[in-house]
Amino acid sequence: MQSAIAGFSLGFSLILAIGAQNAFVLRQGLRRAHVLPIVLTCALSDAVLIVLGVAGFGALALALPWLEPVMRYGGAAFLGVYGARAFLAAWRGGEALEAGQDAGSLRAALLTCLALTWLNPHVYLDTVVLLGTISAQYSARPFALGAVAASFTFFFSLGYGARLLAPFFAQPRAWRALDVIVGLVMWAIAAKLLLGA
Repeated sequence: MQSAIAGFSLGFSLILAIGAQNAFVLRQGLRRAHVLPIVLTCALSDAVLIVLGVAGFGALALALPWLEPVMRYGGAAFLGVYGARAFLAAWRGGEALEAGQDAGSLRAALLTCLALTWLNPHVYLDTVVLLGTISAQYSARPFALGAVAASFTFFFSLGYGARLLAPFFAQPRAWRALDVIVGLVMWAIAAKLLLGA
């Protein structure tokens, strides 16, 4: 039980920080657009990465020195483009949360979600390397289950809890502010990746 609690606590604390994936889930939750497939994709992806990390894949990632710069520069480029799109949306404005608005295609939402998850080097560092390394101090299976439970708890809470903010996002100004924040977060993460911090 102690290992499961440690896994849950550490997993939850790592995922809590706002990032590209979390900002996307929040946006989808606010729009009530494909929430279940999005939160399941995020949580299942995290579960796979956590299990790989706990199973020792973190050591393999550390053993391949070329992998880190490829992930870092590729992730920075992707986040830079995604941030620019958020700034462009903020500049154009005009978006507001309206009942029955077009949710966009499920395919596009899932592809964006997968890209924000699997092309983000921080996801690997947090789930595979960090959780994988720390799990060696605990019983592996309960630790992994605790971390996976934290991921499911967080993503479902974020995706479905976002609707509580829906009245606020009925105003176009609120969407512009969210787009600016998302753009700043994306560019800050990209800059951090490029500077190697």
